[in-house]
Amino acid sequence: MAQVTVYGLDAQLSPIRATLSEAIHAAVMDALAYPPDKRFHRFIRLDRQDFLFPADRSERYIIIEISLFEGRSVEAKKRLIRGLYDRIPAATGITPQDIEITLYETPRHDWGIRGQPGDEIGLAYRIDV
Repeated sequence: MAQVTVYGLDAQLSPIRATLSEAIHAAVMDALAYPPDKRFHRFIRLDRQDFLFPADRSERYIIIEISLFEGRSVEAKKRLIRGLYDRIPAATGITPQDIEITLYETPRHDWGIRGQPGDEIGLAYRIDV
């Protein structure tokens, strides 16, 4: 499981939402061997007064948080981060300076999916990549 939340200014995020989602999903599929039909993205579009960030970031600044089942290798997680930094600028023009990424790993038993604990549900993809 990988659930993605993207925070950014509404005026900047709204026009690129679909393109950004494609870039993120491509990086997730490549790095984590994730199925194409498993896309869980949320875009939190904020007003300027609700999104404070340092002066060395531009109005295009975004924060990406990805919740994952634990079990991916360090190499796979680094591959994901590098893939995001490669694909997002190419697709959207947002510079790496304006992208921050945090990965949150959670044990499968701490997830609830389709009425079951996450560690009891069958998956069509591997976690141990």
